[in-house]
Amino acid sequence: MKPGGRARDAHGAWMEPQFATADALADDLIASCQLFHARGWVPATGGNFSARLDDRHLLITASGVHKGELTRADFMVVDVDGRALEPGRKSSYETGLHTQLYRFAPDIGAVLHVHSVANTVLSRQHAAIRLSGYELLKILPGITEPSVTVEIPVFGNDQDIARLARQVDARMREPTAVPAYLIAGHGLYTWGRTVREARYRLEALEFMFECELWNNRRNP
Repeated sequence: MKPGGRARDAHGAWMEPQFATADALADDLIASCQLFHARGWVPATGGNFSARLDDRHLLITASGVHKGELTRADFMVVDVDGRALEPGRKSSYETGLHTQLYRFAPDIGAVLHVHSVANTVLSRQHAAIRLSGYELLKILPGITEPSVTVEIPVFGNDQDIARLARQVDARMREPTAVPAYLIAGHGLYTWGRTVREARYRLEALEFMFECELWNNRRNP
């Protein structure tokens, strides 16, 4: 059973959603962050990561922690409006971008944000990143042929997180929306029903971004 999903019991009745524990989700996010750090995608304290605990709460990285050295204690619980449930602790400055996604779709179970060289450089150069011809595009929902063109939108690096979240929300309502976006000069956000699905999407997108960056160098 995936976070945010529903299933029927043996008699055909709808069952209540079953969610992973906070420790299990933290461990999944820690493993992902260690992988991302090894690949140079979350330097220093860059990036932020979260997973849905239940319909109203999520687990998210606390502010200022090194993503390659995370422990369970480096995560905290906030509600879907971004309010911390642990007095005295501060979540990521960009928590509002996570909560916008969880409010938008109940089947979103994890949100990942990284700062790779490729996504940072490309997002400074383009208003959108167009990807076509990559076999890995098929990891995105609804994509069955690599010949299609997928557009990853790039939003300006607005320090007003609420305003930026509204822009993201509007873009996600368009029929061509994909589960990812870039912030100019700042990094990639992607999400999925589980931490694993979000990680697969992030790895695929970062591979394609790196290919695009190399192609731009060869064909300036």
